[in-house]
Amino acid sequence: MNREMLMLVDAISREKNVERDVVFGAVEAALAQATKKLYVGEVDIRVSLNRDTGVYETFRRWHVVPDEAGLQLPDQEILLFEAKEQISDIEVDEYIEETIESLPIGRIGAMAAKQVILQKIRDAEREMLLNDFMSRGDKVFVGTVKRMDKGDLIVESGRVEGRLRRGEMIPKENFRTGDRVRAMIMEVDLTLRGAPIVLSRSAPEFMIELFRNEVPEIEQGLLEIKTCARDAGSRAKIAVLSHDKRVDPIGTCVGVRGTRVNAVTNELAGERVDIVLWSEDPAQFVIGALAPANVSSIVVDEERHAMDVVVDEENLAIAIGRGGQNVRLAAELTGWKINILDAAESAQKQATEVDSSRQLFMEKLDVDEEIADLLIAEGFTSLEQVAYVPLEEMLEIESFDEDTVNELRNRAKDALLTMEIANEEGVDSVAHTLGDLQGLTSEQITKLAENGVQTLDDLADLAVDELTELTGQSEDEAKALIMKAREHWFANDASSQES
Repeated sequence: MNREMLMLVDAISREKNVERDVVFGAVEAALAQATKKLYVGEVDIRVSLNRDTGVYETFRRWHVVPDEAGLQLPDQEILLFEAKEQISDIEVDEYIEETIESLPIGRIGAMAAKQVILQKIRDAEREMLLNDFMSRGDKVFVGTVKRMDKGDLIVESGRVEGRLRRGEMIPKENFRTGDRVRAMIMEVDLTLRGAPIVLSRSAPEFMIELFRNEVPEIEQGLLEIKTCARDAGSRAKIAVLSHDKRVDPIGTCVGVRGTRVNAVTNELAGERVDIVLWSEDPAQFVIGALAPANVSSIVVDEERHAMDVVVDEENLAIAIGRGGQNVRLAAELTGWKINILDAAESAQKQATEVDSSRQLFMEKLDVDEEIADLLIAEGFTSLEQVAYVPLEEMLEIESFDEDTVNELRNRAKDALLTMEIANEEGVDSVAHTLGDLQGLTSEQITKLAENGVQTLDDLADLAVDELTELTGQSEDEAKALIMKAREHWFANDASSQES
């Protein structure tokens, strides 16, 4: 019987083109699985088969776990102190083994053993093919549609399969069995049955890789695609940078008569591509990203990581784009929040901000309107700037002598201290009110307090998008929190009805 087993292992190894060790492992797994059926409970069985003689031994084993952890799987685990009674130097995560009677091969259900062995062989073949495919370093999967699986496409390349989910396809794109498909390899998930390679045609990375294939200068390191933003199947923007002053990044990506960009567009079902020059200057980058709109002026708010972009009436619709597409893609490309304003809106917003700063300075610094306007004209918009801008810069302001500057700085620092104390008291009060709500951190409570949300009613009145913007929570978390804050409303209504 042992010789027959060795001959069987050799035959399967040659037929399936897999290592003998893999086949031996499959036989050991089949024997262990059959032996487990003789026991009540989820026991752990190990079979060790000698590769030379075919003789095998069977062991029942227990995993050593820390004493404080307790037994989660009593049939498979043993506490450390009990294990040490048998083996004094044993450690956690090692095993205690006990030799048990081996199950004769003749008593194993032939079909069950065969299925386990063949499945192990199939898994090994699959893993070997996958490793061979991935070792090539391909980023784009090229294959043909083999079949549909619950809306997903199963794409075959050689003997390796990839899965292109419906949500990762380009909208309105339809494939039939046998059609050729190119898609980006996003990840390899061995838990997926049959097709472990997860693909995407809508990911920005796919467009970058298509340009890399079409534009040799990228592979040569002369050009670099810094970022990409896509509205798959409709429009996209890519930001390019040249590492060689002799190479025009935009023209090189477009190609002679648009051949290069057209090749990418044709692959992506006609998706239009705006090629933008990347810049280290965020404002210049945003201006380029909003093309083809012409920008009149731009104001950068570093604190909010946002920009107010002013365009004239003729460019307003172009800057925003159909359904807000142009400004949305520009924001994704640059990583900045972009607010599009026309000249009138910009002037009104600027006037509002000037008035707000004027009132702040007059109230907190106890100065007249003339001094407040002078500070605003010199670019001061906050108390922090007045308090901490270098003394030399403030002394450059005409009409301000050193005594005046020092007095303004001291008043600004006193005002900031007073506001900070009041804010902490307010936050403590709000924290006491909102602190019982699970799902809010102390930082989020502080942020709510700073924006006037101080009671359960204030929180309950918020819309979901308002709360997500303030706290950074997901929509589901914000929705659950708002409903929690509203519970006392329903409780009060129920009490009123009962009375």
